[in-house]
Amino acid sequence: MTVPKYDGLFNPLLEALHELGNSASVSELEEKVAEILKLSDAEISEIHRGNRTKLSYRLAWARNYLKRFGLLENSSRGVWSLTSKGVETKSVDKDEVNKTVKNIDKTEVDDEVQETGKSDTKQPDWQDELLEILKSLDPSEFERLCQRVLREAGFIQVKVTGKSGDGGIDGTGIVRIGGFLSFKVIFQCKRYQGTVTSQQIREFKGTMVGRADKGLLITTGSFTRDAKLEASRDGSTPIDLVDGEQLVEKMKELGLGIFVRTEEVVTIDEDWFKNF
Repeated sequence: MTVPKYDGLFNPLLEALHELGNSASVSELEEKVAEILKLSDAEISEIHRGNRTKLSYRLAWARNYLKRFGLLENSSRGVWSLTSKGVETKSVDKDEVNKTVKNIDKTEVDDEVQETGKSDTKQPDWQDELLEILKSLDPSEFERLCQRVLREAGFIQVKVTGKSGDGGIDGTGIVRIGGFLSFKVIFQCKRYQGTVTSQQIREFKGTMVGRADKGLLITTGSFTRDAKLEASRDGSTPIDLVDGEQLVEKMKELGLGIFVRTEEVVTIDEDWFKNF
């Protein structure tokens, strides 16, 4: 089957969250929904636009709609969970969800027009915009960017090797845990459009033997299901995978090249003054 439209993903998304214990990361949700729908690797990897897959793009819309419908909520750390109403809800009528959310949108637009005299509810997809910028960097610039991200994320002694013929190894770093334990990490940076395959993961693993405790592969693209399985296969050095969506979210979290504007809301507590 092909990837359903966003509203065709409402119920698979709810089912996935219930099966995953009422909360999950975006990547966990994508894997579980693909499993529920029995999607093939080709269907999972089908590109919507730029580097974003149809599954990722449509699930993002599905999450947004179910959040506004009152069934989902998400934390600042990117974890999605069921609300108390969501825990009690096993399935929804997609027409009812669409109608409710569209009425909310209309009310918000009317309020904005009344207050400002104009409507500007459509926001650019900052993730796609940032990924396009990252893809425009030359390889050495992208490697230095990854080096900066890793340093800001807490890695120490992060070095970019930049050596050709080194099996795709772009750099090394050390992760220190609790001030006592440390792990040497070899990383690879793929300024890439499309999906990273299991064969590329195996090749990267082959270069790591005896050289590091863990591997890290950072890409502006995505990973096939087989690539994810290969990365965590028993009997070989484990590799952590960071796709384009995770990379830009981490840059947002760290404030690297992204400015998030927040609005200050001041509320007066009239009851406070009654104590005088």
